[in-house]
Amino acid sequence: MRLLLIGPPGAGKGTQAARLSKTYDIPAISTGDIFRENVKGGTELGLKAKEYMDAGQYVPDALTNDLVRDRLGQSDAADGFLLDGYPRTLQQVEELDDILGVAGVTLDAVVVLTADTDEVVSRLLKRSAEQGRSDDTEEVIRKRLDVYAEQTAPLIEVYAGRQLVLEVDGLGSVDEVTERIVAALSGH
Repeated sequence: MRLLLIGPPGAGKGTQAARLSKTYDIPAISTGDIFRENVKGGTELGLKAKEYMDAGQYVPDALTNDLVRDRLGQSDAADGFLLDGYPRTLQQVEELDDILGVAGVTLDAVVVLTADTDEVVSRLLKRSAEQGRSDDTEEVIRKRLDVYAEQTAPLIEVYAGRQLVLEVDGLGSVDEVTERIVAALSGH
């Protein structure tokens, strides 16, 4: 199973990625984790990424693509994976197509977690308070949600055109959401 998991901040992607990884016995791969693992391991790509991260800048697409290409080439991802946080741009969609094409495989589905904006804002404000993150104000959270919608809509359109998109309601208990995703994948 080769999946992408897309959804707004606060929709529960990280939680669901971990559960789906166990359900389908595939690695859950997030670009943030890839960056941290390469930095920790002192790899050449990791050292390059660290320069950007230490400067508070986004890691450029070209470097992100190289890190993802390297990660998807590892043996545990040979029979499947779940990507969370990648692709984020149309250029990254093209790069992922190339990575998969070279490997002779395709995506099986793109799971889009949907969630009511006010509910997501409420979740993120609660999480912010619990973690003591004073920078996550309602205004900042709503701006992040707007940016997500603006940047992600074109990606969802591309994958919808390929009949890969499965929209799943991301609200409810963790178990309910997992059951909805598994049911949607089973029927796909």
